[in-house]
Amino acid sequence: MSAENLAGKWTRKCGRTLFDSITCVVFLFLDFLDAVLCVVFKLVDEFFEGNACTPCYCGKAGDKNGENKETEMLSESLYGRKYMLRNMGFLGFARKWRIYRKKKDDRDGSVNEGLMVNRWSDCGCQSCVSWMKKEYDQKLHVVVKNLPQVGRGDEAAENVIFLHGFLSSSSFWTETIFNNLSESVKDHYRLFAVDLLGFGRSPKPNDCMYTLLDHVERIDKSVISPFHLNSFHLVAHSMGCLIALALAAKYPKFVKSVTLVAPPYLPCAKDGATTSLMALNTFAGKTLWPPLAFGKSVMSWYEHVGRCFCVLFCRNHRIWEMILKLFTLRRELNFVEVDLTRHTHHSAWHNMHNVICGAAKLMDKYLEILNKSRSVKVCIIHGDHDMEVPLDCSNNMKMKFPELVELTMIENVDHTSVILGRVREFAKSLDHIWASS
Repeated sequence: MSAENLAGKWTRKCGRTLFDSITCVVFLFLDFLDAVLCVVFKLVDEFFEGNACTPCYCGKAGDKNGENKETEMLSESLYGRKYMLRNMGFLGFARKWRIYRKKKDDRDGSVNEGLMVNRWSDCGCQSCVSWMKKEYDQKLHVVVKNLPQVGRGDEAAENVIFLHGFLSSSSFWTETIFNNLSESVKDHYRLFAVDLLGFGRSPKPNDCMYTLLDHVERIDKSVISPFHLNSFHLVAHSMGCLIALALAAKYPKFVKSVTLVAPPYLPCAKDGATTSLMALNTFAGKTLWPPLAFGKSVMSWYEHVGRCFCVLFCRNHRIWEMILKLFTLRRELNFVEVDLTRHTHHSAWHNMHNVICGAAKLMDKYLEILNKSRSVKVCIIHGDHDMEVPLDCSNNMKMKFPELVELTMIENVDHTSVILGRVREFAKSLDHIWASS
């Protein structure tokens, strides 16, 4: 080995070591900051909300055992996230505070009432709290496009349910694909774009854990049952893919095709907890670079640091939207920019962990059900430059279920441009998939 190559190798190794050291220091600081904010938010929540405050997940992994049946549906990534300070026992105050509050509530005979009331850290504008004015067991917000029928009855119209991804809404479909469908689709299909639980104009209850089953039940009550759908197609992006597979597994005789765009799929390990934690590290691993990945890791690993960002941006989204309009000289913002802050920290945090991470261990079971049904067509579309969901996710699904899955890789597109950058092409792909199902 030449001296020049040896020097280059040594330089790269030193740079890597330095980067890893800085990463360790930064995340150690975030561990400490999150522990401090845990205590701060406990006190502030107690002051503003009293007994209505929602507990956090700063306890040890074993703290959830034996509490109630609802905790069985929680993702292991909620309690299994490893912190140096947690392992050293520095988070004991928060756990003792929770035990103290529980004993006090039991002694006083009080219960957690008022969870329908908007939290102090969430936005209270008209659009964000409008869902609270209706009855508690309300349905999801659904955009229905009843397209004209040419020489056919409504019974003959085929149905399509669109599910958006994380930090998005039904606008992801209504502002793009709905306007670019062919005339044949407009004559024969009825389209349903759903705001998933916790996003858009759908309910964002603070007492909901936003598990995969919560989403399936809400879609059933909001779309499938009221519209009497006994045959439909599913189209989903990112997080919505996991919900779409759960729906298809529940109704294998009703579903004609499932189109998944960038599905966050991981092969299930023997231990479900391992799969959930592996999903957290895969989709939001701790890293400083690139900046977007660093932001994802902070928001996904640090509950209270993430809540601070939500207080700053989501609670004050109207101010930021006004500032953005002034700087860009636009009268209206793009739906992507608006949807990014139209959620609560509680809804985003639990959807990330209980759906994206927690549902990973269930996907193989759902796919096996569809594989045995022999009646459902699963089509995957994935961009080769996707930095959010690795292309290996789709490749692994194709390898494990080769007869069930049809994979189409699109070159030179990323996580969102696979649809938003080629809307007409994507609409034609849907037309072909539905026609051949």
